Amino acid sequence: MAESRGLPADRYGRSGTDEARSDHRLRVVGAVAGACALAVLGWFGYSYVTTAGTVSGEVIKYDPVSETEIEAHLEVRKEADVAGVCSLRALALDKAEVGRADYTFEAGERRVDRVVTLRTTREAYATELLGCKPLTG
Repeated sequence: MAESRGLPADRYGRSGTDEARSDHRLRVVGAVAGACALAVLGWFGYSYVTTAGTVSGEVIKYDPVSETEIEAHLEVRKEADVAGVCSLRALALDKAEVGRADYTFEAGERRVDRVVTLRTTREAYATELLGCKPLTG
């Protein structure tokens, strides 16, 4: 008597249901990867649009010159075609504001280092950068 032997299940490739599952998984992975790529691209676009035209600054150091003046080394970063204005204030030892001024930086450079002199009503011990913004008008 001859024994009836069945064919091995994977001898001629995967079954149709296995291929359908693999295709489905591949589509899901592709859709998730595409959504992530689209989100990253959107994030970069939003970041570029919202930071265009911004002006930022930093007080590197300051030095009291006299009882009525203090010098501050100000570094400003901005787009080359944008003019900006930065506001500084001088503080007395008791933390009272003893001077305030705005300094304008013309378009043309991306990074500006400038030492500015701030007049005060009495002796100042420090300067504080209040903020920088693009110059309009």
